[in-house]
Amino acid sequence: MNTRPVFHGSDIEKICEYYKLKKEDIINFGANVNPLGLSERVKQALSSHLDVLSSYPDRDYTALRGVISHYCGIPADFILPGNGSSELISLLIEACTPSRTLILGPTYSEYSRELSFSKSVQDYYHLREEQDFVLNVDELCRALESGAYDLLILCNPNNPTSTAVLKDDMEHLLAFCSAKDIFVMIDETYVEFAPDIESVTAMPFARSFDNLCVLRGVSKFFAAPGLRLGYAVTGNRALLAKMKGRQIPWSLNSMAAFAGELLFQDAEYISRTRELIQSERERMYGTLEGMSAFKVYRPYANFLLVKVLKKELTAFDTFETCIKDGLMIRDCSSFQCLDGEFVRFCIMLPEDNSRLLKVLNAL
Repeated sequence: MNTRPVFHGSDIEKICEYYKLKKEDIINFGANVNPLGLSERVKQALSSHLDVLSSYPDRDYTALRGVISHYCGIPADFILPGNGSSELISLLIEACTPSRTLILGPTYSEYSRELSFSKSVQDYYHLREEQDFVLNVDELCRALESGAYDLLILCNPNNPTSTAVLKDDMEHLLAFCSAKDIFVMIDETYVEFAPDIESVTAMPFARSFDNLCVLRGVSKFFAAPGLRLGYAVTGNRALLAKMKGRQIPWSLNSMAAFAGELLFQDAEYISRTRELIQSERERMYGTLEGMSAFKVYRPYANFLLVKVLKKELTAFDTFETCIKDGLMIRDCSSFQCLDGEFVRFCIMLPEDNSRLLKVLNAL
């Protein structure tokens, strides 16, 4: 009996073993990481400052918080650096002790995993395909009110849909949640890829809403997942102190803290990344719109969600055709709240994107 293999996320080693491929021969469209790789300027600086490993980091990460403050336009005392977003999600849930949480889905599974270690009941509010996965804020507010929730979690722009809640709708949502005593956690992992960051980010609202915490990191935009550097931003000083009090001392190592100071100040790298993603996103979106086998949704992140429309062609078929050509995309079957045949792939270098579009067009 033939059993279809099950792969999750960027399970590249398992995929290579199954298809008898070499990792170095695969273009990874599944990881959502900046195709430019780590900044060369940062690489050189890190290699010549390895001596930072001989000292403990500043317990308060004062210099790093100062750089992030300038980068985000937020007071330094609103910022808590951490060991990636995963640690900060865990600390926030521990500090908030929610009794009932609503997660905007489909989305990243780590929110549900961390909540499973708490006593919180967790539910999903489903973005709907018939609305092109664009959030109807009024409908969400009604769901929040009827469910007696005290925590709302959303990713913006969202993974895997690449859709976004824009500024006016976000302000309306935050005001509603504030009035109902609902805390809001917003994961902005992909916001720096957005066509207009200011129209998407909730960061400025940290000054006016104390029921908000925004999370970001360097894994995707700065192509540095191995640094495990993330940061939480909130104007709620009591909550921030509670999170910090639960955090392991020196949870962020000296090299990661130093690298962060460099990354957020590398204006040339930031500009090059945004120019590449903006140009290729529009090209890929426009090309996919012309393919009858697929439906593509307007993207705000550095990846695109695509529905397979062709009869008898599945998401797995699409994945397998691509991987046999050395192109690894994401079969979205494992995402909760995503019914149907969907694939997701990120934006890579122009020549790699052209290869992928050619393979998809031939299906």
